Amino acid sequence: MSETTPVEENPIRLSRRSFLEGLGLVAAGLALELTPTSASAAMPTAFPPLPDKGFRPNVYVHIAPDGLVTMVNHRSEMGQGVRSSLPVLIADELGADMARVKIVQGDGDKAYGDQNTDGSSSVRKIFDELRYVGATARTMLVAVAARRWGVPASTCEARDHAVFHKGSQRTLGFGELANDAAKLKVPERKNVTLRPRSELRHLGKELPLLDGPDIVTGRAQFGADIVLPGMLTAIIQRPPVAGGRVARHDATRALAVPGVKHVVELPAPKLPFAFQPLGGIAVVATNTWAAMKGSAALDITWEHGDNAVYDSEAYKQELTRVLDTEGKVVREAGDTHTVLATAQRRLTADYHSPHLAHAPMEPPAAVARFEGNRCEVWACTQNPQAARTEVARALGVDESQVTVHVTLLGGGFGRKSKPDYVAEAALVSRAVGAPVRVQWTREDDVRHDYYHSTSAQRLTAVLDDKGKLSAWHQRIAFPPIGSIFTGATYAGDSELNQGIVDLPLSIPNVRMENCEARAHTRIGWMRSVANIYHAFAVQSFIDEIAHARGTDPKATLLEVIGPPRIVTPKELGVETVRNYGQPLEQHPIDTARMHHVIERVTALSRWDTRKQEGRALGLAAHRSFLAYVAVVVSVVKDADERIRVDEAWIVADAGTIINHERVRAQMEGAVVFGLSLGLYGAITMKGGATEQGNFRDYRLARLAEVPRRIHVEVVPSEGPPCGVGEPGVPPVAPALANAVFALTGTRVRELPLVHSVRV
Repeated sequence: MSETTPVEENPIRLSRRSFLEGLGLVAAGLALELTPTSASAAMPTAFPPLPDKGFRPNVYVHIAPDGLVTMVNHRSEMGQGVRSSLPVLIADELGADMARVKIVQGDGDKAYGDQNTDGSSSVRKIFDELRYVGATARTMLVAVAARRWGVPASTCEARDHAVFHKGSQRTLGFGELANDAAKLKVPERKNVTLRPRSELRHLGKELPLLDGPDIVTGRAQFGADIVLPGMLTAIIQRPPVAGGRVARHDATRALAVPGVKHVVELPAPKLPFAFQPLGGIAVVATNTWAAMKGSAALDITWEHGDNAVYDSEAYKQELTRVLDTEGKVVREAGDTHTVLATAQRRLTADYHSPHLAHAPMEPPAAVARFEGNRCEVWACTQNPQAARTEVARALGVDESQVTVHVTLLGGGFGRKSKPDYVAEAALVSRAVGAPVRVQWTREDDVRHDYYHSTSAQRLTAVLDDKGKLSAWHQRIAFPPIGSIFTGATYAGDSELNQGIVDLPLSIPNVRMENCEARAHTRIGWMRSVANIYHAFAVQSFIDEIAHARGTDPKATLLEVIGPPRIVTPKELGVETVRNYGQPLEQHPIDTARMHHVIERVTALSRWDTRKQEGRALGLAAHRSFLAYVAVVVSVVKDADERIRVDEAWIVADAGTIINHERVRAQMEGAVVFGLSLGLYGAITMKGGATEQGNFRDYRLARLAEVPRRIHVEVVPSEGPPCGVGEPGVPPVAPALANAVFALTGTRVRELPLVHSVRV
């Protein structure tokens, strides 16, 4: 800079958020094309106090005398569009005009039933229940109108925010009927009739994203955006080894940092971990930067505990050795032992998947205000009821003394259904006597996660003299999710019913064994859960069988699945199957649906002409959360011999869907998520401590590494709603691995691929 260059004494400090807000007029103009006028611009964090007058037949709906319909969204919005889907379903069943609907976010409250936004369950589990919410209100409004007109209720219909009499064309608006409807007894469910699906105007359509305008203009409130009067910010240094504790600490240098007000030691957890905070030292300051600087200045000596022996590379070898020993039989049909003992030709392969971190774009954050004996919380939580329970437990108060407000989530993938970070905020607020925001950094998020489990699997197939599969033997070993709740060392039913017990196999002899594996860190569910490593092993192995026999992988996959049929527990070799919370008879495995998605994805990708066209394609298919998904991945080599994914196809049969646009977006996102895991995803540990700390060493697929084209097809269906957020992920990594083999001849049996090939 020259001496004559003027220096601005008060430079403009522009944050990313303020930049977006500055673009508000432009972005809002664009967003108006995406968002209906029914969208409420603000996002209240609780159902607002309602006037004395009006009609509230249940906890989800209130109709005011002026006709405004207020609906509660009781599930958490983390990008999947649940706030843009569930209220629309209620409104369609009610007959409401979305231009006169206001949507608010529900607090954590058992009155709503299950609020856990996890397991791809928001539509799958409560589709009919939410329809009855709207239908009940409609039934009562129609009853009032019919009584006023002195006509049978069957001659009236509710639509366009009013009740119409079909014969005389008389109308009464919802607002005009609200006060009298409030005087009626709420009818039992058996006396409420749902509309024909053809009358649900928005079902399966391209619905706008309710929160789109706020997100693109920077007005949306996420966990870290909540600001309370007198609020302080806390950064916590947690034990580097799960189960460790503070041996000693010196806060002198931390307290000398300008802005630092308090240093608080948090209690160490007692085993099993469940959702307890990890303990450690919180530095509480007037702003985030001061808290981070103060935390870095702490002098802490850690007592690492028993898990300091954990070495992920050594543990991988240990899991592989476990597979040498017979485990608990969880599925058996035929006589696999005898067939194995007399087999002339068999194939065996071991597969390994590492720990994975959730790594949502928004790290965990929570704000708590403890006053008197009450605690009020604002958090980006997937499970506000669990957060309420954990805060009450940590503080030693009754749950009635805790209120949990739900903000938007910048991604979750299952991490934010574990409320340890919410309890941290409550404990620190009580300790310092002021509102506190606990902010996790990216390093905190990666190093102190509830990790997706590492897994080892051994698969053996027996081929008869004609090359036909006569036996399938599979052993699995991974530290289970149950370890954080009960100390369990064997996979539980929910994990086994994710591609093991419920795997459709048209093979006469099948035996699957569950081997013991002890956890040395916190294990938690992540998007798609055990389906990820089960699909990787199974779909890769089927591709190996195809190449060993010299048959087409698609034909082999269809052969292994078998002919179109409804799979029974008897065929699976089990007495009963709890299939995603319900008996198999209620959610049957329909192999015709699997056949269809495989046929569609291979047709779209021109699978049968791939060799003539010189393309390397990989195929995989998997059923999870009741949905059927097939994926084809295309890979090429760059000029420097690095492997690149250039195109992908995904076809999903998820039954009845509400919002087609969000389903397509979830499938596109699943491909990117699955490629990140398949290419780079790996958490490793030495001395019990996580070696990764940020995106520089826990890589995600970058823009240039994402396929230039991701083709999505959603199968039209009137079947029961299936999961959507998770089922797209499991087939991606094996399809990628199979494509790499097609291109290079290198068989990938261990994730991530970066360990085996140049990517």
